[in-house]
Amino acid sequence: MTSPSAIDSGPDPRVLCDVRALAEAPPVPAGVLWKLAESGRQLDANVVRLAPGGRITAHTETQLDVMLVVVAGAGLLGEDPSAEPQPLTEGALVWLPHGATRSITAGEAGLTYLTVHRRRPGMRIGSRPGASPEPPSGASPVPPPPTGTSPA
Repeated sequence: MTSPSAIDSGPDPRVLCDVRALAEAPPVPAGVLWKLAESGRQLDANVVRLAPGGRITAHTETQLDVMLVVVAGAGLLGEDPSAEPQPLTEGALVWLPHGATRSITAGEAGLTYLTVHRRRPGMRIGSRPGASPEPPSGASPVPPPPTGTSPA
């Protein structure tokens, strides 16, 4: 039997930051203001600020759905180049499904938003798809280059 003090009940819920305070802090041109860094987490989350007129260029996230919450400012969410951009305002909750093309453009006052998605696996060393099989016994193997993941 394990003593109660030896049982790992896991991390306790807690407040991690005040996103309004981050958004109201003296402006920085752009960048990540906060990042979830708790060990053992299953999620990744970031608070990001785009400077006025700043832009996340059109890209397609092939692996992860992303939730985005606008904390401060305003901007536009672009999708397929043929689609009309959608306004982003404070409080907007946006689902960015994997496989969908998206871009974000900050308005005149900039844009601060929170993103949340499943945690990406770390970089792994392995064979590239279509690479030749393992060398025969006794041959000197050449390690394959590391494979990476795309940004969120």
